[in-house]
Amino acid sequence: MIKIAVTGALGKMGKEVVKAVLNAEDMELVSAIDIFSQGEDIGSIAAGKPCNIFIETDIENEIRTKNPDIIIDFTQPNAIYEHVCTYMKNKIKSVIGTTGLSEENINNLKQLSKETNTGCLIAPNFSTGAVLLMMFARQAAKYFNNAEIIELHHNRKKDAPSGTAVKTAQLMAEVNSSFTTGNCDETELLKGARGASAQANIHIHSVRMPGYIASQEVIFGSDGQIFKIKHDTMDRSCYMAGVLLAARHVYKNNDFIYGLDNIM
Repeated sequence: MIKIAVTGALGKMGKEVVKAVLNAEDMELVSAIDIFSQGEDIGSIAAGKPCNIFIETDIENEIRTKNPDIIIDFTQPNAIYEHVCTYMKNKIKSVIGTTGLSEENINNLKQLSKETNTGCLIAPNFSTGAVLLMMFARQAAKYFNNAEIIELHHNRKKDAPSGTAVKTAQLMAEVNSSFTTGNCDETELLKGARGASAQANIHIHSVRMPGYIASQEVIFGSDGQIFKIKHDTMDRSCYMAGVLLAARHVYKNNDFIYGLDNIM
């Protein structure tokens, strides 16, 4: 059995992870970590029935006393880098779904993973459909020199643009150097009207609105045609197949991976 700890267990994604792990035949939930509700049974909160795993707040103490094989972390952008450093220094493998890590953070963690020989998989998105969207966008980018990304999320999401949009732009830029071919010189009458400019001049537009969970659309254009790729998330349960896939990979490997597409 793969022993799993969940950090951010009371969050919307954390509770879904708890349920998924409790229902997985090859996994055992050994720890639930959050800054709230210490001592309460996470099963009662997340799955509607007790599981005798009680919420704790001290990550390092949970590592020492519960000895998980893998920690799955869906917490906050301002804490995630420190969390992953703690996991690696204690030689605990991790699956990270929190976005907001900078390129420098990711490079530092990749080096630390190598130094400690500790596996880690960080993914901007664990939805298999969203990951396929990113893979398809990279393929389409070979054939279009104009493209923009629109991402839409709930209004409680703290980082913008989304990690999925940033990763999508990175993949597209690997195969094409510019996506503003033929554009005229532009003047923004309102700052930010054209969105953020990512790699290869890809404009990313972020929408934050109650009612959304997560959606992304990549629009490609060329003379005489428009090509769109879109993915919509209706329920957070769609992420769980990807989370469990990542955990099973990390359990067997000590590599550092950024992006679920690398193991699909």
